Amino acid sequence: MSLFEAIIFGIVQGLTEFLPVSSTAHIVITQLVFGYTFPGLAFEIFLHLASVVAVTLYFWKDLWNVIKGFFRFLAKREQEDKTQFFFGLYILVATLITGVLGVVLSDLAADSIKTPPFIAGALVITGLALIFIERFHRYGNKTEKTMTFWDSVLVGLGQTLAVIPGISRSGATLVVSLLAGLNRETAVRYSFLLSIPVILGSTVLAVGDISAEVIEYIGVGNLIVAFIVTFIFSIIGIIWLIEFLKKSKLIYFAIYCFVVAILVVAFLDPNLIMEVE
Repeated sequence: MSLFEAIIFGIVQGLTEFLPVSSTAHIVITQLVFGYTFPGLAFEIFLHLASVVAVTLYFWKDLWNVIKGFFRFLAKREQEDKTQFFFGLYILVATLITGVLGVVLSDLAADSIKTPPFIAGALVITGLALIFIERFHRYGNKTEKTMTFWDSVLVGLGQTLAVIPGISRSGATLVVSLLAGLNRETAVRYSFLLSIPVILGSTVLAVGDISAEVIEYIGVGNLIVAFIVTFIFSIIGIIWLIEFLKKSKLIYFAIYCFVVAILVVAFLDPNLIMEVE
């Protein structure tokens, strides 16, 4: 891998991780374009780790308030901590559902579905879901204080769909959260905070893929550069998405998904498969 390619992968991962456009699909497409085959999932997980560092630092106050309120309510049962306790519980519930079903359904993420036609189809589904929630569903008014256990179950189930390349994790959590009746601000915050345990969990599961061979194959310098670039562009992506959703609509991301799907079908060999060695 060249330094230029390491930078490209970092930019792609950073910008797409938190946007509802599927970072996994974009990484796979980038690999197909460059003709790269990474040994195992170590490099992808390394990039995801940079993204989770970024979102953790950006939302550290929110995260700390949830953690503090969660444990303080357990210890003292003070009503002022009740909302944070249950919000933390709902994050754990959705994460547990995603983790268990993600392992069970891991075969769905097999190499055979990492083909241009399949990825294009999944991107179209993501786009259609974004259009539906934007055009045909009335926004709810649930907040952290009024959301329920079943809301977190639904979001956890929706988040599980992200094992399929082209189905956006952030898009799935946003769509299902809004379907469950959460207001936009709560849905966005919930989606961001959910990404932290999910990505950290997948990182732990992929530790076994990290080896001297993988590091040598990619290059220590390239790994460091890719991590830094991913971190920087993840911060940019988070800030941009939050500001964008205050003024604009999810339908623009749907259009983007459709355009990428068309480009994938038009310019990538449909027989290409992103295999993992």
